[in-house]
Amino acid sequence: MPSLRASLDYRRRTVSVAFAVLLGCVPALAGEIDVLHASVAPTEKVGSDVPLHLTVMNRAAEADSLVRFRCPFANFSERVTVDKGGEGPPSRRPVQAIALKASGETALTPEGMHVMLLQTRQPLVAGERFTCSASFRKAGSVEVPVEVRAAN
Repeated sequence: MPSLRASLDYRRRTVSVAFAVLLGCVPALAGEIDVLHASVAPTEKVGSDVPLHLTVMNRAAEADSLVRFRCPFANFSERVTVDKGGEGPPSRRPVQAIALKASGETALTPEGMHVMLLQTRQPLVAGERFTCSASFRKAGSVEVPVEVRAAN
């Protein structure tokens, strides 16, 4: 007989997946990790650097971290944080990994910790979809659908 916690976790995951599908997003699942709403902005220029927007839901009782992200339309990726302290405008600084809190959601946006996809290999047109790969320290690798989405 399943425990109450397992039953609640299953229901929460089912609701989050159903909600994502309803919004037109297909979540990526890796054990206790869900990657939702992965998107980049369109760009006409080859060789552009584009920030990746996504939300990572970690259902595990332990924290995890995003250690790598690869996409077929970019030559490289870099995990970065935005430093807002000090004088002058905010600046990006590379980090080894992006921490993901236990039993919670972590939104990766250009205003904080996020992934930059560097040197695009082709123009990115709104509506296109790609399959990328995310690697997590504990949860392993997962295929992530990424949509090219114009800003609202």
